[in-house]
Amino acid sequence: MDLHESSIVIAGGGSTYTPEIILMLLDNLHRFPIRQIKLYDNDPDRQKIVADACEIIVREHAPHIAFLATTDPETAFTDVDFCMAHIRSGKYEMRDRDEKIPLKYGLVGQETCGVGGIAYGLRSIPDVIQLIDYMEKWSPNCWMLNYSNPAAIVAEAVRAARPHSKVLNICDMPIDIMERMAKICGFDSRKDLVVRYYGLNHFGWWSDVRDQDGSDLMPKLKAYVAENGYNLEPLGCEPRMNDEDWRHTYRFARELYATDPSVLPTTYFKYYLYPDHVVADTDPTYTRVDMVKDIREKEVFSECERIAACGTSEGTTLKIGVHASFIVDLACAIAFNTHERMLLIVENQGSIPNLPETAMVEIPCIVGSNGPEPLRIGPIPWFQKGLIEQQLAVEKLVVEAFFERSYQKLWQAFILSKTMKDADVAKAVLDDLIEANKDYWPELN
Repeated sequence: MDLHESSIVIAGGGSTYTPEIILMLLDNLHRFPIRQIKLYDNDPDRQKIVADACEIIVREHAPHIAFLATTDPETAFTDVDFCMAHIRSGKYEMRDRDEKIPLKYGLVGQETCGVGGIAYGLRSIPDVIQLIDYMEKWSPNCWMLNYSNPAAIVAEAVRAARPHSKVLNICDMPIDIMERMAKICGFDSRKDLVVRYYGLNHFGWWSDVRDQDGSDLMPKLKAYVAENGYNLEPLGCEPRMNDEDWRHTYRFARELYATDPSVLPTTYFKYYLYPDHVVADTDPTYTRVDMVKDIREKEVFSECERIAACGTSEGTTLKIGVHASFIVDLACAIAFNTHERMLLIVENQGSIPNLPETAMVEIPCIVGSNGPEPLRIGPIPWFQKGLIEQQLAVEKLVVEAFFERSYQKLWQAFILSKTMKDADVAKAVLDDLIEANKDYWPELN
């Protein structure tokens, strides 16, 4: 039986992650055939660097696939089955402010957590909604696989503003950690694991991990994490050996695990449970965005420029990314009704009965052509429930503040953040961020 060939638009075509996605798509044509790939970005110069290289890669590996890069939304979104969206509203210039302005006040400066994440979220909401509207206007049967950050705030805004849209909100961080879990347990892939997981995006816990035969892997994982965190250096297979910042983050999972040894945490809890440690360990003049620009962006863009200049991708250093593999799995599940079990950000609707039904929770779902069917998690413990409800209130207040143009609600969201010191500091950093984002945020009343 011939499989349907899909047409895809990658929104955020100028991202350094776009080549990874292209390579993953080409590597999986046997199970996810493609007839057309489009890149869409509102920055033509940045996109051209990536597109020129990707066009060569596609031509060399699958010349039958039509390839196009455009800045015109109608061209991009006409005749597409999937929109893979990974936009960065404000680009690195605004990420720099998200990270450095909070640090001036002794607060966590991070692109998805704390007040920096809120700032990024307020910029992302209108741009993601605009992409949804483009998609529904020109390809109403299209599915959006959205992994634009901060995923929790974006997912809540989409729930509120476009509740019937065909949007699946996803994140690669649990996937990355599950790949690490697989290696710790001696397996080749995260697909060898069956997990139970719950929380919000960048704010969750694994309550059960088993192999495909049902054997409990939690004791082995807990023993390893208690000593090493999720760092794989002791096993000799740490893929981030050139990135001490990430290796520290993985090691720090030891401290996070100690807060509740009955479960395994995501790494982002260091920003919420140990904010003073994070601030003390951060250089306020050289943050994560500087590392990304100095290393990843330079490496990817220089390689793309080399490919374009040579006219061939032979010998390329570009690699398939972990998060890209998850996107292909999800697209296959939708296109071919595979009923794969995957972690997605979905409306709770009773899956966790002691959390609000409208909470956008990250939990396992069975995915088919009709979208996700969330699994029931059941009631969760007080420690996790309390942390989730506080963070959930932050996210809902941010989204309400955006749509109501409410200064008061946004200030309240800042106050409630577990990374915040007190209400006066919240007001001061809010006013600073309002000025920094005057070209992106709505005017607040």
